[in-house]
Amino acid sequence: MWGKVLGALFGLALLKLPGLILGVLLGHLADQWFARKFADWRGLAAMSGSDDEQALFMYSTFAVMGHLAKATGIVTKAHIEQANLFMQQLGLSARQQREAQAAFRDGKAVNFPLRAQVNEFYYCYRRRPDVLQLFLEIQLSIACTGGKMVAGQRELLWQIADILQIPRATLEQLLRAYQARSGSQPTEHTSTEQRLVAAYQVLGCDSTVTDLQLKRAYRKLMAQHHPDKLMSQGVPAAMLDVAKRRSQDIQAAYEVIKQYRAKNH
Repeated sequence: MWGKVLGALFGLALLKLPGLILGVLLGHLADQWFARKFADWRGLAAMSGSDDEQALFMYSTFAVMGHLAKATGIVTKAHIEQANLFMQQLGLSARQQREAQAAFRDGKAVNFPLRAQVNEFYYCYRRRPDVLQLFLEIQLSIACTGGKMVAGQRELLWQIADILQIPRATLEQLLRAYQARSGSQPTEHTSTEQRLVAAYQVLGCDSTVTDLQLKRAYRKLMAQHHPDKLMSQGVPAAMLDVAKRRSQDIQAAYEVIKQYRAKNH
């Protein structure tokens, strides 16, 4: 349905009545394409409670991942391993992993309709900003494969954030937090200063914030990633593990900062 609605609006804006007719036709084709894709996702939909909304979440996640991987010019073995690792972390069965891999391949296709796919996702979850942000956070795992991101991937992330109505400044903060979490596993060579810098980045704060501001930032992030809240907003059960791990990272970062401040204030 949304394909026809969006096509009609864009067509009307660009070419008036002829554009409206053309937009409806193209939107109808897009709706049929999406319907065929979701019909194949019975395994993932069943895992998510046979909910078309949650099937849309799962399909969009892996298809957009594939498109982001392709933006490097070539999908490397590291990209595929990262995607497969993510599937395993979600606890997908063998059948569900095959379906996720099929969505990933769809995303790699030259003619993959990224804007239409993300628009479909946005209109489904547009009143649930925490879900939109979680979706964007998940995409960072494939964009940052190997610890680096090419310009084409950053531009795609900007496009995705724009469609989801997430400010680019928020995207950049999420990227810094993701990079801090990815490299925040302490070793014997990790200094206290390095741990603090990473912890503040995870919480999206700088070291000048007051204790009260720090607590507010912490509570806000914890609320955004609370599994029960996200499940009630339509996030598939399998994806809740992402939110749980994010919550653990937020909790750990907050504890690092609290302990440092307690000792030095």
